[in-house]
Amino acid sequence: MAKLRALLLTEGMHGMISQVEGMAKALNAEYSHKNVKLSFPWNLIPPKFTPISDIVLKDKIYISDKEIPDLIISCGRKSVIPSIFLKKNNSKIFTIHIQDPKVSFKNFDAIVAPEHDNLKGDNVYTSKGAIHYITESEINEARQYLVNKIQSEKVVSLILGGPNKYYSFSSEEIINIFNQIKSIFVSKGYKVIIIPSMRTPKKTIDLAIKEMGSCGHVVNKVDKQAYLSAYALANYVIVTCDSTSMISEAATSSKPIFVAHMKAKKNNYRFKRFFELFKKMGITRDLGGKVENWTYNKHNEAQRIALQLKNKIEN
Repeated sequence: MAKLRALLLTEGMHGMISQVEGMAKALNAEYSHKNVKLSFPWNLIPPKFTPISDIVLKDKIYISDKEIPDLIISCGRKSVIPSIFLKKNNSKIFTIHIQDPKVSFKNFDAIVAPEHDNLKGDNVYTSKGAIHYITESEINEARQYLVNKIQSEKVVSLILGGPNKYYSFSSEEIINIFNQIKSIFVSKGYKVIIIPSMRTPKKTIDLAIKEMGSCGHVVNKVDKQAYLSAYALANYVIVTCDSTSMISEAATSSKPIFVAHMKAKKNNYRFKRFFELFKKMGITRDLGGKVENWTYNKHNEAQRIALQLKNKIEN
């Protein structure tokens, strides 16, 4: 069978790109990526009230007869209408939307959503955690990248997220996390690698350098190779609680994962269901008072979902 060709549609955010690329990789598809931008006022209007037309696009998406993809994999609100429109004009395209599209699921051939979103439907495929593009082989290949920066056999890696509508990510909360790490790990001889994400504020990185610079190595910018290397070198991984995607990515490392919790600004039952699920699966524990060792089964939801989708795509 010829290799599948996929068009990926997102709003350009890291979490979305990680999910669509992860799905494409798992399906062994060649892919190109289009950053979707909607024109005013459609960029403010929910998909269910938006016309299925390319008039809503700020930048038109042209597909020649020779370039029609086998798949469109979309993620995010702004990618919903473009995906439906392209399918309408090229009915043979198999469309996959990741997350809740907030329109009828019948507009897509498949919906892929995490179990904690609680979506139900004949064409809904549920993943335990978020689909993502991190692979075990990439982690292993990046191992040497930070070796000279850390030079220790006892390593804990802290993955920092950033503020969102649920977590303020205040300096006080971050210092509290740093102090826990010093008490639990640094006091026992562990070196700390700190990795920022695209959402991590500069003031948080500066705070990490000030408070934790002497405890190991702080990466001061987004660096995918450093991110992967931090997983490979770590005996333990700590991830801040603001991102289910980052925690899901961390599970690819097969390392014990501690979740560093912060006070939520408001209730989010999706987060609570996710935390409960990953605890039940034995993947995560809350950052607490002692160093603990545990193992869990390899976690690769993109591959598992891809195996289910391949049968439907081929038929």
